[in-house]
Amino acid sequence: MPHSRTRNPSPIPEVTWDSGLKEMNETWKGAVACLGVAIFFVMTIGIIYWQVVDQPNKNWILKGSFSGLIWDKRTHSLIIQTLTENKTFVEIDVGNFPALEVPFVKNLCWLNNTEFCYTWDSIADLKISLESEYSPGTECYSIHWTPLHCQVDLKDCFSMDNISWYGGAGVRAQNWPINNVNIALQPFVVSNLRNNPTGFGSVLERYFLGSSGVALFIAQDIPVHISIDSGKHFCLQTPLSTELVPLQYMVCVGNNMKTLHQEVGSQLSELPRELPNTHILRLPFWKLLANADSGAKVERELRTFFNRLKRYQLGEGVISISEHSTTILSDMVGGILFFFLPTSQLIPGDVLECLPFTQNHCDTLWQSGMQCADGEVMTRICPATVGCQTFLIIISFQAPLLTKWKGKFSVKLNITNHDAVNWFVDKVSSLQAKLGVEYITLEGGEGNPFTEQALEPPKTLSRDEYIGLFAEIAAKIGNSSIITAGTRSNHLPLFVRMSPLQSDWSYSGIKGIIPSILHYSLLGYNFFIPDAVGGSVCVEFTCSPCVRMGFLWVLRFPPTVQRTSWAWQSQLQMVLNLTRSYILKHQDSVVPLIIKYAEEWALQGRPVFRPVWWISPDDPITYTIDDEFLIGDEMLVAPVTERGEVQRDIYLPGSEYQWMDTSNGKVFDGGTLLENYSVPLEEVAVFQRRRS
Repeated sequence: MPHSRTRNPSPIPEVTWDSGLKEMNETWKGAVACLGVAIFFVMTIGIIYWQVVDQPNKNWILKGSFSGLIWDKRTHSLIIQTLTENKTFVEIDVGNFPALEVPFVKNLCWLNNTEFCYTWDSIADLKISLESEYSPGTECYSIHWTPLHCQVDLKDCFSMDNISWYGGAGVRAQNWPINNVNIALQPFVVSNLRNNPTGFGSVLERYFLGSSGVALFIAQDIPVHISIDSGKHFCLQTPLSTELVPLQYMVCVGNNMKTLHQEVGSQLSELPRELPNTHILRLPFWKLLANADSGAKVERELRTFFNRLKRYQLGEGVISISEHSTTILSDMVGGILFFFLPTSQLIPGDVLECLPFTQNHCDTLWQSGMQCADGEVMTRICPATVGCQTFLIIISFQAPLLTKWKGKFSVKLNITNHDAVNWFVDKVSSLQAKLGVEYITLEGGEGNPFTEQALEPPKTLSRDEYIGLFAEIAAKIGNSSIITAGTRSNHLPLFVRMSPLQSDWSYSGIKGIIPSILHYSLLGYNFFIPDAVGGSVCVEFTCSPCVRMGFLWVLRFPPTVQRTSWAWQSQLQMVLNLTRSYILKHQDSVVPLIIKYAEEWALQGRPVFRPVWWISPDDPITYTIDDEFLIGDEMLVAPVTERGEVQRDIYLPGSEYQWMDTSNGKVFDGGTLLENYSVPLEEVAVFQRRRS
């Protein structure tokens, strides 16, 4: 049966439905495509907005248990804060890349949550490690920059905003804290302040301590330059070099600077700490300013000086004589203080190849007999005749490197040569025994003759290596030896003589004594000898009796004291009486206290002479006090350091303590500011701590 097709009752043809559906599909496809493009455009704008505008300026890049490291893209700074962001420990301005927008610093060491790595293209690599070997209250971040080419200057600056900084290096006008110091960018090494008064001098360690509870250690084995911009920041920078010199340091943070210093300050020396001869702490040092030209005259001056000490009842003491007088006495007893050494035992200069000589050169050299080629290689010209012809035999040998000391050319002992060291120690020990002297002062460690003459030093004598080795020689000579500069040698049983002071009331004179005491002791150099009372650098009319009176308190409190004959030459009975009184008080009350806390320092590394903030490390008032200091935790000393004043403000730290004025027995609560407290010029305000 044939199939009959069912008729469509609709008047609309079927083909019309097919055509309309196709038209609608094409329209929707276009609409969807346009919508997708619009969504993509909006998302792109959103991402750009998030990256450029809405992304936070600060991003955590490393976190510890209580602190973390933040990258601030706006200021190009690394910031160490508590995780709660309620305390900023330090802000480090990073200057290792050009001023370009860095949207987000990504960690290339993301598999290790204690490390952060990043590379700025064609500039430098950065690696930061969170160190974990410290107590729970201390966290340290090791920061290592590596340049990718020689033209990169690595430079990081540590902000002084709301932070008082201490440590580093001594300067001519010492301040406490160092925030008020201005030092131009220069190698961070001990300089000879006689030749470079704006340099770093005396005692230097690669360690800085901040009042926010932050400490900075700069790697010992890399060269670094440092500048200090008063009130703003201090900067670390790598020197210009043909090598890829890294910038490496470690930043530690803790609850406060006292506990942090106790935790990490011991890293200044990992060797056992030894005490020097504490017997001479009881003896004042008397400086004999004699200008004798014979041994007999030196002996006569010494006898006269000793008799005067006895006549004026100034007790037992140690008489210090000059280099010139020491040389004369040495000749008397058959010792020789200055020898001609083989050049191998002196610091060598650069060896230059001998150039071929023309006949004219030979004639000139023959006549002179000895010639110094460019000041480096000494050449001895010796004529020799063979048959009928005469030849010149040129013998070259290495000349020592010359430097200047006290205005005269001199050479330095090559202390990397064991024979030279043994020779020197034997000669000095022999001289010491023959003269029966109490101590020996070794000068001349300051400065680096290579860098002074723009020469590349050998690695064994680069940076401050000479000073460290020089101190080791001094320790071999004996535990009463005195050095004039120190670095990485605070563990040795030595005394350090402070830089000369001006005879005035500035920070180069009287005002700089307490900042210097605190600086030396914080870095572990507790056994120092201040400049002679009155200062040894006299500027025009400033060497007045009033200025010298202002120095008198130095007789009483430092470990050792140094005086000149001014005590009796002044013709003032009051000066003699005060001198006797201060020497006795130093021997009876101060020396036992110093020895007590010196033993604590040897065991635990705590400074003997302490800043006021040591008792109140969370009290901002104490951070900038530079005219008071503590001996241990028991005695607070507050001398007058302003010209013509007989009263001063005194801050007594520690609200849980009481302080008793030892001169009148009055007792005051800690945390108190005593305004315009009476302190006569011939007195020193001294307070003994008592528990409330």
